[in-house]
Amino acid sequence: MQLLQILLVPLLFVFITYAAGIRWGAKAGWLAFAALAYSTFLTLLAGSQGGVQEYYNWSPIGLFGFNADGLSVPILFTIALLCTLMSIYSIPYMQHIIGDDKKQFGLFYVLFMLYSVGMMGAVLATNLIEFYLFFELMLIPSYFLIAKWGYGDRDRISFMYFMWTHIGALSFLAGILSVGYLSGFQFDLAKIVASAIPANLRIWIVSLMVVGLLVKMAAFGLHIWLPHAHAEAPTPISALLSPAMIGIGGYAIVRLVMTILPTAFFEISTALAIWAVVTMFYGGAMALVQDDIKRLLAYSSVSQMGYILLGISSVQVLGVSGSMFQYVTHGLGKGILFMVAGAIILQAHGLRSIGKMGGLASKMPITTTAAIIGFLTIMGIPPTTGFISEFLIFAGSFNEAFALNSMLRIGLSFLGVVSTALTAGYSLWAVKRIFFGKLPDELSNVTEAPWTVTGPLLVLAAISLVLGIYPDLVEKLLLPVVKMILGG
Repeated sequence: MQLLQILLVPLLFVFITYAAGIRWGAKAGWLAFAALAYSTFLTLLAGSQGGVQEYYNWSPIGLFGFNADGLSVPILFTIALLCTLMSIYSIPYMQHIIGDDKKQFGLFYVLFMLYSVGMMGAVLATNLIEFYLFFELMLIPSYFLIAKWGYGDRDRISFMYFMWTHIGALSFLAGILSVGYLSGFQFDLAKIVASAIPANLRIWIVSLMVVGLLVKMAAFGLHIWLPHAHAEAPTPISALLSPAMIGIGGYAIVRLVMTILPTAFFEISTALAIWAVVTMFYGGAMALVQDDIKRLLAYSSVSQMGYILLGISSVQVLGVSGSMFQYVTHGLGKGILFMVAGAIILQAHGLRSIGKMGGLASKMPITTTAAIIGFLTIMGIPPTTGFISEFLIFAGSFNEAFALNSMLRIGLSFLGVVSTALTAGYSLWAVKRIFFGKLPDELSNVTEAPWTVTGPLLVLAAISLVLGIYPDLVEKLLLPVVKMILGG
């Protein structure tokens, strides 16, 4: 029941938190924090036990279960930790948006916790239909969170977000239903036999599944929804959409697609490597020209998904492990940066234009320190966790290129390394314009954000440094499982 509790406790607290929100308003966030902190603790416990599996057979989809192994635990921990910290962060931030309407706080935390359960359930799933149900559960509450409390033209943006990601989910569903039908209506990952699927259909099934997941990852060409949705969502939700949700698509490629049909996946790996590099360059270039701080971070997330995709496309133990480590890196770094953006919006009365900022380091030193660590993390600078994850990704990519003796793959790997210059460019440029230089007169009264904002920032910054210095805490979990998936 340990893994079931990770999902069941937040679900039970949905009702409690809703009632508390109506009575206490934003303070109900502390109940959400308690439930999600418990889920985070159980995730750490599962990791310390070397993995936990639970199976149940009382559902319309037959046997289903939850699996917390070396692959899922780092991903699950990142999600649970971000959700836990965002529940605190959202207390002052949503007061800024909602005001004194206590009923809205009850609704916000209901949707927030359902969204959290959807993400955690998808990572724990052992059944294709089970994964899809949680995959869709991520979408529905996040749609309402954007539509209700987003900025700008939130009705249009939330609808666009829903349609893009739902169409991607339907493509993925077509793939898993094909797998299930051709496998004798078998959807349990451990029991699907790839040889039962005709060879001439495998690459088409893999393509359906991968394209559906690439929509969720916002790979180039399928990314249209992301800059709008992530920029205009309320910041606590932006800090889950980009750092936590979109990377689950990469996790699913490894956990589901590569596990079920590894040979067919290898056949499209070069095309995915090209797609990855284009995504890295496009996202980085677009981030360089943004003036809105949240749109800059949104395009940065597009670029970072390219890193994850490049590692996966290597089909090498180092590269795939690095891509899953990059999920953790991106979760920590981008979680910090979206919260930094929210802190500035909160303290500077809604200001989002980078061109109107400057000199904030003198007014917000804690936020500035966290922001620098966040940018260093996504840049891959030691001693942050980003250095290790990017090193593994590029090592795996070059290893595969030389193993195939492919000049195309060597060139793609080299271009992937070159694209890191774009990450450094928009990161350092943003730090300079936001935190240094002359302080505008209209920002002279800005003060540091409350501890419910700066505390979560410092926690993520500290974890990034700890994992950068002791990467074995993650790698010793990832490597054995990735080796097993790749048949090594």
